[in-house]
Amino acid sequence: MGQTLSEPVTQKETSRCENSWLRVGSSCMQGWRVNMEDAHTTILSLPDDPGTAFFAVYDGHGGARIAQHAGKHLHKSILQRPEYKAGDLVAAVKQGFLDLDHSMQTDEVLKDELAGTTAICCILRNGVAYCGNVGDSRAIASVGGRVEELSNDHKPSLASEQRRITAAGGWVELNRVNGNLALSRALGDFVFKKNEEKGPEDQIVTANPDVEVRELTEEWEFIILACDGIWDVMTNQEVVDFVRLRLSQGMEPEDVCEDLMTRCLAPDCQMGGLGCDNMTVILICITHSGSWRELQEKCSRPSLALINQNHEEDSDADLQ
Repeated sequence: MGQTLSEPVTQKETSRCENSWLRVGSSCMQGWRVNMEDAHTTILSLPDDPGTAFFAVYDGHGGARIAQHAGKHLHKSILQRPEYKAGDLVAAVKQGFLDLDHSMQTDEVLKDELAGTTAICCILRNGVAYCGNVGDSRAIASVGGRVEELSNDHKPSLASEQRRITAAGGWVELNRVNGNLALSRALGDFVFKKNEEKGPEDQIVTANPDVEVRELTEEWEFIILACDGIWDVMTNQEVVDFVRLRLSQGMEPEDVCEDLMTRCLAPDCQMGGLGCDNMTVILICITHSGSWRELQEKCSRPSLALINQNHEEDSDADLQ
């Protein structure tokens, strides 16, 4: 779990940005941890690709340096790829992650760092969401109140991850890589990337991301990116319901982010570490071509998940 303080640091660093179709809030909080090791990025319009937005959360471990470096450079690494210019954003995201990791691994200042970081990023371009992920930070969307998963957690306990870990000379003990690291993909963590017979995709811990692609339909209400300090405490659907309720009540996205972190903060650190982590949340509200008020009204309607559940219950009752 890592060292904790006698009292949590609950001061939050919060911001908001918006344009004609997005209203975005973000906030981070140190919480019970001795140091703040998270970083995040919110860019409404990329300098080299106006009209394209980039958002990311980085949950550092073992120190903040790798997370902070990634927060400043991952979007640049992706944009510089020839695949990006050719319109193949999936390949650009994959190679952008690997390029950044390689550049840090060969950097005189960073190469000896023992730290690492998760990375969950979301690129919104031409009505499509591209989400790249390494580690166990997570992205989800609310589509009519129903959860749309935009990433998969990379845990050492997964069979597919175990196969790569053991093939590269590592092992999994107590659901940790070599008994140490609780996630199986990350930027940094170079001590797990020293097998000279394997490529970067096949190291014990790899920076090779999964990339999910979704079309943004009119039913899309918002996207949430957050570190595992949130997802360890609440389920995906609980988070969507929590956010929808507050948006429908007129809260601004940055205030919802603060509320969500406060909800997940543990009253003490006696519960196995749940709610004792650093926390970072980005809430991307999608107004499409409508108004902010229209989005709030959407969030006040019953969720598709609840409607489907009621239909199933009615069908079961009819059968009985």
